[in-house]
Amino acid sequence: MSYYQEYLAMYKRKLVTGEKAVSIVEDGNRVHFGTGAGVVDALDRALSERVEDLYGVQIMSTVAIRETPFETYKKVSALGDEGVKHVRFNSAHFNVNERKMADEGNCWYIPMMFCELPDLWNIDGNNIDVAMFQVGPMDEHGNFNLGPQVADMLGVIKSAKKIIVEINNNLPHAYGYSNEINVRDVDFIVEGDNPPMAHLKVKEPSDIDQTIAGHVVQNLESGSTLQIGIGGLPSSIGSLIAHSDLKDLNIHTEMFVDAYLDLYDAGKIVNKTKLPMDYGRAVYSFAAGTDRLYNFIDNNPQCCCAPIEWVNNCTNIAEIDKFISINSCLTVDIYGQVCAETAGYRQISGTGGQLDFVIGAFRSNGGKSFLCLPSTKKLKSGQVVSTISPILPAGSVITTPRSCVGYVATEYGAVNLKGKSTWKRAEMLISIAHPDFREQLIREAEKMGIWRNSSKREY
Repeated sequence: MSYYQEYLAMYKRKLVTGEKAVSIVEDGNRVHFGTGAGVVDALDRALSERVEDLYGVQIMSTVAIRETPFETYKKVSALGDEGVKHVRFNSAHFNVNERKMADEGNCWYIPMMFCELPDLWNIDGNNIDVAMFQVGPMDEHGNFNLGPQVADMLGVIKSAKKIIVEINNNLPHAYGYSNEINVRDVDFIVEGDNPPMAHLKVKEPSDIDQTIAGHVVQNLESGSTLQIGIGGLPSSIGSLIAHSDLKDLNIHTEMFVDAYLDLYDAGKIVNKTKLPMDYGRAVYSFAAGTDRLYNFIDNNPQCCCAPIEWVNNCTNIAEIDKFISINSCLTVDIYGQVCAETAGYRQISGTGGQLDFVIGAFRSNGGKSFLCLPSTKKLKSGQVVSTISPILPAGSVITTPRSCVGYVATEYGAVNLKGKSTWKRAEMLISIAHPDFREQLIREAEKMGIWRNSSKREY
């Protein structure tokens, strides 16, 4: 019997229905639903039918890219307050679906640094009983490709007592490292319904986004390596760079998004860093966007999907000259403390890799990090408030501590807080606050003992 015939026989032995596969989930189990756009679909529906028969089950996911909530959650939600006794949800990164779930009382955030998440799944008490995730079809070597979302999956796979894979023929085949699992290492195989890849909806860039992008791009140099987040601001930055004189740029990023394709189209990307893994390839840990992005990744050796513990490793980032990290945040206080994940007590997003890249970029030769936000926001009441505040609102989580923050950018400019005293950073942050709030911020800084006449005394 050839190796392929052996793998095929093993495949057939392990091939079951979704209902059969999820029957191994028991009361009290910790179940991982996958990462990124590789979260389960058919298996989620199958498990949803067992909700009322299960008690104390916890479902985990990481950056779940879905256009609708999990079917399992919908069934749990229909049970009202009793639902949490059956199944509860935990996420290592919040999105719109998880915010809604949390508002309804059944989703909790897992605080973490993304580069450490694979190890967190393997700490006693955090281990996973059943891991289920989407993969591409088996190849002639018995391997299933994980698609463009390796991220923390190596840690999930190592931790799991049982592994169920759900085949999706529409999953892009992603080149990279540690992004395959062999048929020998899975317990059950389910042939799913081949749903299309979930699209990540991005707001159109606003005028403010474009202005902030301008302040960031003017601080960049040719030969830089880019890490940018998701949203209207990264789209603006990609467009500005594409039409700038910048050239010979590289990609080493946590999240691969459509904005990078504009740079490819403009001939800006060369991917020639001194890290061997990065050379000639766009290195990323997970991807989300449109069909244009997924088609670009599919069977493209110019792209390298790698584990998050490599991509977000501060030491690796520091090895890359002129590393540029660009991320969004929600609020900054005049000490320079940055909140990028909560609005008061409400979890909005997660730490993700922001702190990983802020630290790594500072250690890079010629590296810079930018944390960007509009200078104001409108509350539900209609009141307009400053996003640069004397102190962070009650309940705010510090995503990046003041000791690590580099550049902060609003539509009024970009200032580098690194190495600045408390009064100097307060002065710099107030200079990029909305003009309507600057005097108020100065008065508050005086009350806090930061802003004094002696601060500007010349020697």
